[in-house]
Amino acid sequence: MSTLRTLALLAVCSLAQAAEVKYDFVPNFLGTPPGKAQIGNGHGEIAVDSAGNIYVSVQDKDAGLQVYGKDGKYVKTLALPNSLHGFVIRKTDDGEFIFAAVLNEQRFIKCTLDGKVVLEIKKDAFPAEQAKPGLKLTNCDVAPNGDIYIVDGYGKSWVFVFDKTGAFKKVFGGPTQIVDGKGFANTHKIFVDTRFAPARLLCLDRGNNRMFHVDLDGTNPQMISNKGLRNPSSASFHGDLMCVAEIAGRVSVWNKEGAMVASMGANDTKGQTNTPKVAPADWREGVVTSPHGITFDGQGNILETEWNVFGRVLRWDRK
Repeated sequence: MSTLRTLALLAVCSLAQAAEVKYDFVPNFLGTPPGKAQIGNGHGEIAVDSAGNIYVSVQDKDAGLQVYGKDGKYVKTLALPNSLHGFVIRKTDDGEFIFAAVLNEQRFIKCTLDGKVVLEIKKDAFPAEQAKPGLKLTNCDVAPNGDIYIVDGYGKSWVFVFDKTGAFKKVFGGPTQIVDGKGFANTHKIFVDTRFAPARLLCLDRGNNRMFHVDLDGTNPQMISNKGLRNPSSASFHGDLMCVAEIAGRVSVWNKEGAMVASMGANDTKGQTNTPKVAPADWREGVVTSPHGITFDGQGNILETEWNVFGRVLRWDRK
């Protein structure tokens, strides 16, 4: 058998295996804080630490960052700002930390899992030219070398890079960096994608309804998809897979080659997607409204949090 034919057969087999990725919806998984019927105003993110605890950001006054056990039961609330629009939990050389973009306060914080702030990057640390219009920081992540990436996703979509001490290094992206004929626009969230070596930066360019990679220095753009998406808003990685929260009504799963291999919760009902106002009475089991944050847990199960004034988290378990 020729080498080309062998490679083609392997590719077909690989795609066939990838197409078999399936998930089961888990109803009513997450509880609520004591005395509350709902989680609270959700316009943030969800993440899981190495012990399996689940962290959900809530925008209500004094809501903090809610923590739930791996069984979905409420554990505690961390006294952190209520506008953690985007955050990740990452292990670094000095431990496991929460890295967060604080939208309403125009700053970045690094915290212990108990909520103690150990590093802060304030507005005046960002370059004046890009910060002048008013920073609207929506997400952040950390590269393997400790560099911190922060995106101004509700502003001009600049991507700022700081070293692990908080010292500014560079800025790229924004409306002037052109990828396939368009500048960055409402680049809602960014993530360091360590499925590749060297790692890449995933850009969820919601304003252009596309997602693409760039190298960690901001160069070499590589399109993943710019067709058929529902406004990608957040993502997470597990093994070779990537799950994506699409705010216009879908959760999707993609393989490393950039093919969608699973789709869950699609909602095609007019007025029920890309809005925070869908009431609990109108929620349907296993059907999303406005996916805004998403994460894999350590076993490859998916948890998704929605842009919803009442607060809603859905879960799908890998079969």
